[in-house]
Amino acid sequence: MRRTLPTIVGAQFLCTSLWFAGNAIAPELAARFQLPPGFVAALTSAVQLGFISGTLVFALLAVADRFSPSRVFFSSALLAALCNLGSMLPGLDGTGLLAGRFLTGFFLAGIYPVGMKIASDYYQAGLGKSLGWLVGALVLGTAFPHLLRSLTGHLPWQAVTGATSALATLGGLALVLLVPDGPHRRVGQKLQLTAFLTGFRQPQFRAAALGYFGHMWELYTFWAFVPVLLTSYQLLHPEVRLSVSVLSFLIIGAGSLACVVGGFWSQAIGPRRVAAGALALSGLCCVVSPLFLGGSSAGALVGFLFFWGLVVVADSPQFSTLVARHAPEASRGTALTIVNCLGFALTIISVQLTGWLAPRLGPQWLLVPLALGPVLGLWALWHGSEKSRLGSGQP
Repeated sequence: MRRTLPTIVGAQFLCTSLWFAGNAIAPELAARFQLPPGFVAALTSAVQLGFISGTLVFALLAVADRFSPSRVFFSSALLAALCNLGSMLPGLDGTGLLAGRFLTGFFLAGIYPVGMKIASDYYQAGLGKSLGWLVGALVLGTAFPHLLRSLTGHLPWQAVTGATSALATLGGLALVLLVPDGPHRRVGQKLQLTAFLTGFRQPQFRAAALGYFGHMWELYTFWAFVPVLLTSYQLLHPEVRLSVSVLSFLIIGAGSLACVVGGFWSQAIGPRRVAAGALALSGLCCVVSPLFLGGSSAGALVGFLFFWGLVVVADSPQFSTLVARHAPEASRGTALTIVNCLGFALTIISVQLTGWLAPRLGPQWLLVPLALGPVLGLWALWHGSEKSRLGSGQP
């Protein structure tokens, strides 16, 4: 048991390095395939759309509940690594590149939510702390390609692609060899295509899911546009020298620490309060962002983005904890997967909308519309807690 959580966390980190592997080398890919500036939004959306499609298939077929989660994780890691390597194929065009990113996202559906399912099968007590470590690994894995690009700047872009695929394969192997199915796993033997709807009949599950959706509206768009915002600032202030790749890694990766700390706090004050507090702070960042994105101080901008990088994801493991806690026991894996599916579907709309607004609003006002997600998420949490209080007869 001692090695279980570190192995799951390590495997999650290694495998999710595939997520933004394309974004870290987006300038090189754009030059190779002669793609327009809006290509970054399309590249991100291709992975997200693949993940959505994968989670929908996994949820409808109840894959994580009917089959060994460890084996599903390993198979998905191997297939995602192979699809990630597709960008190196000779003669590939822009459409083929996006197809490869789509398939990488599709098989990531067997990694991120399935990893949470495995953790919940081991750690029913203190799940918020365990998922804090797990989502922290996801955040660090997501940011890692930016650091890898900065360390391999003298090497061809293929080095990032090959390295992330190798890491994902290693992560899948470690998990399947060292982490058997958990003691609290309950096997769902029958295929029920409507099993993913069961949880939404429960008010507390709905509240947690809607809060998560509000969080997701903001999260991946912020991550996707951090390098864009830093690059735009440097173009406006050529006298300032910013290491965009290193700063992008640090700003995004800082959220992993917030996930872990939030996991410990959740044991003292509960996951709902941690989720609500982080969501409120990140919503505030959306509102005040023009003051920093349009300012002249590089230090203030970087400091603000660091703080935003902390609070924007600190609520993620706590929302997952609430979803897992209130999901039907026999379909917990499916519930986590379908909530991920719908949440990531929102990221497609958010990323594409922000990409469309970029030339129309300019960098200063670009992230203000993201505040809509935290506002609606906080309303859902409050509304759900009110229903729960009234239902229990509390004054």
